[in-house]
Parts: sequence; C-alpha cells; structure tokens
Amino acid sequence: MARTVTRRSVLRTGWKIGGGLLVAAAGWTSYELLRPLTSTAAGGKISVGNKADFEVGKAKYYAEGRLYVTAVNDPTTNKPQLFALAQKCPHLGCRVPFCDSSGRFECNCHGSIFNLAGEWIQGPAPRGMDSHPLTVDASGNVVVDTSKTTSGPDHSSNVYSKTAKGPACAGGNG
Repeated sequence: MARTVTRRSVLRTGWKIGGGLLVAAAGWTSYELLRPLTSTAAGGKISVGNKADFEVGKAKYYAEGRLYVTAVNDPTTNKPQLFALAQKCPHLGCRVPFCDSSGRFECNCHGSIFNLAGEWIQGPAPRGMDSHPLTVDASGNVVVDTSKTTSGPDHSSNVYSKTAKGPACAGGNG
C-alpha cells in the first residue's frame, strides 16, 4: 500500500530537522564558549636580544611573546635586573600598555597601575603582573620561556620604586 505524503507530514519533518540543527548549533556555540583559549604566542622560548640592549627605566614590547621586557635597578645591588612581564592585567585580562611619561604600566580598562618590576601600585588588580622566566647566557643573550608563567607579586610587595617619574597616561592616576 502506498503511503501518501501530506502537507502536515512535510511540515512535521521540516520542524524536526530544523530543531535538530538548532540543538547542534547551540551545542557547538556552548563548546566554543567554554573551551580554554589557546595562544599561539605561548609555549616556547624566544630570544629578545642582548642584555646591553635594555635601558633601565624602559620597557620593550615583544608581540611574538605577548610580553614586555623591562630593566630596573635592583635596590640591593644597584645593578640592572631584567623582568619578562605578561601583557595581560591580572584583574580581567586587558592588555596593559606602558606609559613612557610615568614610567609605569597603566591599565586603561579599570585603572590598575604597576611599576617596571610588575609590582601592584593601585587599582582593582588582585596582584602584580604575571611574569615569564628569562635567562641570560654567557654572551649576554636574553631568552624568555613563554611556556611558563609565574603569578605576580601580592599587594604587599614593595621591593622596587613605586613613584612615577612624570604624569600618568591614563586619566592622571598615581
């Protein structure tokens, strides 16, 4: 016996297919929202130059590692100390630019401020800027390992200077 196709059965089949596609799309969207983000920049060692290339009180940005390398005078030895600081603010992950006029990192998103060593100065950030380990070989070449990240110092850290060298870039804070 031949089965007749009615308008109602075509619509019912269409609704089932459409509902299935909607559930698949919602599942894929949920997966994309919840899976951890991978960074193409993290996970390797990058050479950032010679130790002599880094001027005390300045920060150099390296896009391939999404990090800054800074040089700060160590208060105990009075010799330059290098830091490889992650570009992300520990508060909500905004990119923290370096302000040349103040000599600090100033987050434009929520007002957190950090010194050249990544120590917290003010704002809602829960700690200082995260850092990556760096090594200096015998010839003075500096290599940063972006596969490892160390959480920034807590609010009580007060080893390096926290005074601004000039006016702030982000709204006069500090």
